[in-house]
Amino acid sequence: MRKIIGIGETVLDIIFGADNQPQRANPGGSVFNSLISLGRSHVPCTFISEVGDDQVGDIICNFLVDNGVDNKCIYHHKGSKSPLALAFLDENKNARYSFYKDYKSQELQFVYPDIEAGDIVLFGSFFALNPIIRKPVSDFLIHAKERGGILYYDVNFRATHKHEVNELMPTLVENFKLADIVKGSDEDFEIMFSTNDWRDAYHKHIEPHCKTFICTQGSKGASILVGNEERHVEGKKLAPVSTVGAGDSFNAGTAYGMYKNGIQKADIEDADKMITAMRHGIEFATEVCQSLENYISKKQ
Repeated sequence: MRKIIGIGETVLDIIFGADNQPQRANPGGSVFNSLISLGRSHVPCTFISEVGDDQVGDIICNFLVDNGVDNKCIYHHKGSKSPLALAFLDENKNARYSFYKDYKSQELQFVYPDIEAGDIVLFGSFFALNPIIRKPVSDFLIHAKERGGILYYDVNFRATHKHEVNELMPTLVENFKLADIVKGSDEDFEIMFSTNDWRDAYHKHIEPHCKTFICTQGSKGASILVGNEERHVEGKKLAPVSTVGAGDSFNAGTAYGMYKNGIQKADIEDADKMITAMRHGIEFATEVCQSLENYISKKQ
């Protein structure tokens, strides 16, 4: 059976309002959030990550199972505490983040899930760049590609790492080369390449390595570029409660659309087919922006 596999960080997200008071605590992490939405959509999925041997780690692992996500590939790091992420919302519900994690203490170890041709593999964020765990992450991505998996890479490059962009660029390029689909926001490319022209960033920095590129543009929606072919799906107007999980839920919805519509590796350079999947991404993101959770509601 076709499935979706995610590899990424796990954190406990604590969300603060514009008054700097905590509003909610959610188990999270970029790819984690995507997998929860997919599990709630009854899509077969597995998550690969690490947690500490503490109560927060137990909460995260139990939360995965409760939401239909296989957690057998989670590594429990002995003597470590699970990480926290603080999200501070401004008056427009946009988030500024602070992360608390000692990456130097981490040793990522995990059992590979079975991967079949056509399985979708989600990866991204600093987890996919972190030099401390790069070797096991890279080994897994190479294995997944060799097995015929469709690798979907969300750049998700935070401003907190802007000072490291030159150092991290070789790893970014490695990820572009491994990916079958590269997704980023217009903000990502402004941070990485100091340009607000995301089309130019694609043609200069991504297209030489990966032809299929998706760019999200906040409330304006999302576009796909495949060479010089471009398609766009409009966003939906709403007054957001929180935008913390918007990008992650877009990834989940797009992966769900690929799964539901039978989009295979041979189809990902077909912009018309991919835009049908991206419409699900907009639907997922719209729902998540209307709550303080970072994933869609449970489906019956």
